Amino acid sequence: MRSEESGASATYKAALADPARTGTVMTTAFSGRPARALRNEFVERFHAVAPLGYPALHHLTSPIRKAAAAAGDQENINIWAGAGYRDASNESASVILRRLGGR
Repeated sequence: MRSEESGASATYKAALADPARTGTVMTTAFSGRPARALRNEFVERFHAVAPLGYPALHHLTSPIRKAAAAAGDQENINIWAGAGYRDASNESASVILRRLGGR
């Protein structure tokens, strides 16, 4: 997600690399569908009350997430992240693939 070719926003890429972000949670807060995300203010505020309501919740939160990404606001974007998110690097996809392939 942090590769040079990734279509992820600069805000998202910066959040993935932020050493202060240490915890993930399975949440429905952003889309109404369970997904693993890094904790931020949006997750903390809405995780406990978010319904299983995909795609309605996804469409309701989309303008908030888009505006936050454009404003550089990491606290109100969905920061999807799996267990190995710390291994994501800011280099070209070809370099990443060569490294993963052991070459």
